[in-house]
Amino acid sequence: MELWFTENHTKDAKFSIKIKEQLYTGKSYYQQIDIFDSYEFGRFLTLDGYIMLTEKDEYIYHEMMVHVPMACNPEIKSVLVIGAGDGGTIRELCRYNSIKHIDMIEIDDQVVEVCKKYLPQTACKFDDPRLHLYFEDGLKFVRKKENEYDLIIVDSTDPFGPGEGLFTKEFYGNCYRALTDKGILTNQHESTYYDSYVDMVKRTHKRLGSVFPVSMVYQAHIPTYPSGHWLFGFASKNLHPLYDFQEEKWKSLGLKTKYYNTDLHRGCFAIPNNVKEILKSED
Repeated sequence: MELWFTENHTKDAKFSIKIKEQLYTGKSYYQQIDIFDSYEFGRFLTLDGYIMLTEKDEYIYHEMMVHVPMACNPEIKSVLVIGAGDGGTIRELCRYNSIKHIDMIEIDDQVVEVCKKYLPQTACKFDDPRLHLYFEDGLKFVRKKENEYDLIIVDSTDPFGPGEGLFTKEFYGNCYRALTDKGILTNQHESTYYDSYVDMVKRTHKRLGSVFPVSMVYQAHIPTYPSGHWLFGFASKNLHPLYDFQEEKWKSLGLKTKYYNTDLHRGCFAIPNNVKEILKSED
């Protein structure tokens, strides 16, 4: 008997992965958590039936979330991460010796514990002494902060359920206050490929742009995310991701990456015309 996991991308499109076995299933206070082992993508995590990461392509998302802002300011010392219970974003941040302090705010402690046990590829740096892990609401946490972080990474689920509040104008305003003068914010921005996602992308882009002087979108190709074409947001008080890009300084760090490189850094901000038109309608 064959076992398949299927995620509904829209009511008319599905994505399926043939699985070897289900390694974990459980329901936390916030969401359904499952870990599967598959033939093509290795182990993967789903929350409420949506794929969060697979071992085969998780590096794309995590490298693009972290190295793009770090290459604009390699002197970042203090970081706030909201979400990121799988640990992949923390793993990439911990590669920078310049970072002295990381606050991670995850609402669901069960996600972290499950990933530590079943996804050691990503959840491998939770013991780093620079990391301070808090299990609470990221919206409430950031309200109390001012001029404290050089970088905020919003590594959240989709804008519904536990992650819904992390896409509001109020939240972005609180993040703005929590950032230093050269502060940068990056977040996952969804995709415009399917019509049902377009309004979410437009709202997120508009809200970020109403708060931050610099607000841009960049892209990556992640096979197991809906459509495979995924967008990220880059927002900043002062730094521009291309004009302030410190290519040689980043290269001098000698970091070995599987997806990100400095040529890609420039290219990922060259977004397709159809995406430009969608975002332009909200500018």
